[in-house]
Amino acid sequence: MGRFFRGFRQTLAIRQSESENRRGLRISLIEGIPANILANLLGGPLQTVYLTYLGFTAFHIGLVLAIPPFALLVQIFIAFAMQTWHNRRVFMALFGIIHRILWIGTGLIPLTFSEDSWIPIYIALWLSSMIFAQACGVIWTSLMADVVPPAIRGKYFGIRNTIHWAVVCITLLAGGQIMEWLPGTQGFTVLFSVSAACVIWNGWALSRYPNPPFQPSESGKSLKMLIRPFSDRRFLSATFFISLFVLLMNIVIPLFSYVMLEIINLSTSKVTLIIMLQNLVMMISYYYWGLLNSRYSTNTLLLWTFPLIAASCAVWAGMAILPVMLILIVVHVLLGFGFAGYNLLVFNFLIGDSPKSERPMYVAVFSAFTGIAGFIGPVAGGWLYDQAASGPLWLQTYGLTTFAGAALLVLALVLAPFVFKDRRGHN
Repeated sequence: MGRFFRGFRQTLAIRQSESENRRGLRISLIEGIPANILANLLGGPLQTVYLTYLGFTAFHIGLVLAIPPFALLVQIFIAFAMQTWHNRRVFMALFGIIHRILWIGTGLIPLTFSEDSWIPIYIALWLSSMIFAQACGVIWTSLMADVVPPAIRGKYFGIRNTIHWAVVCITLLAGGQIMEWLPGTQGFTVLFSVSAACVIWNGWALSRYPNPPFQPSESGKSLKMLIRPFSDRRFLSATFFISLFVLLMNIVIPLFSYVMLEIINLSTSKVTLIIMLQNLVMMISYYYWGLLNSRYSTNTLLLWTFPLIAASCAVWAGMAILPVMLILIVVHVLLGFGFAGYNLLVFNFLIGDSPKSERPMYVAVFSAFTGIAGFIGPVAGGWLYDQAASGPLWLQTYGLTTFAGAALLVLALVLAPFVFKDRRGHN
């Protein structure tokens, strides 16, 4: 009888554990819906529309787009703090809510401050918001690595991202139409009001995440914890390559919306439809990248994504002989397919190639290098577009993007196979 009850308790514990995992997967799926609605009503092409409304130049827009990756540097400090902050759910929810409240606060700028102060105040609020966002991000990555079983990681995130990008597509379509029907202040009032409601929904969902025990670093709080990722040659070589790739692509890709809106002079609705097409492709692609990740290693698949992203920049050269809209459609289809694979696989690379106890610092070091690269890229891109304004129109329209695409193709086809050559193979 005692053996029976012991077996029953073991079975019950397994079922409770399985239930906790399923609940975590479901909450992660729900939480991402309001997060993506807010991010695409206030970010992406609609953010560019708002920034031009506030009087931002190409350089200022580049600076704004450079702030999120720059804020990734905070993750190194958070990785150390997590050795003390073992309650990941509390701090993840706290940082996530503050991040979104500050972002919503940028909508009050025209109502509260004089016009000559709009740009610096927006940048200050945006920087503060992104610091909290990236602080939340490293905790979320650590938590999800424990919640999602490795055996289903690729498939789960493929399905999760597919659903979320369907939400993104609908949001962009609705947001673009709102700005067409209610241009200017009225439209922005609607966007920020809906986003404020999403903060409440998202905050509730963040508080419902599971909170598995945190495994502290074997190095404690010492600097050995920071040194550990730097002693991992394979991790470091991949990180350096991806950082260089991010730097080059961020010179032009974050400014695609600016080029379409301000240089090619497309309407807001057309730009949001083009971005929605990109997100539709991403939505579908996430599922298939997840399936491929169950057959092929993350590192092998990463080698497939780099040429796709590079080609999405190089193809802009086609505007010299082909219709602009046709080229933009091809560009964003390639970009959607490439980004879907890149986003999914880089995340899986981080949580798959790092020891569990050291994972926060691995994520933080990776984020620091890619964050610096991501900061330099848009700032340099904004400056280059401002400088190109006095040059020939083709240079602004497709020249800068084509040159960046050619450099990215060299990295993707020549250097990437060398960097990742020891990583090929099946899982």
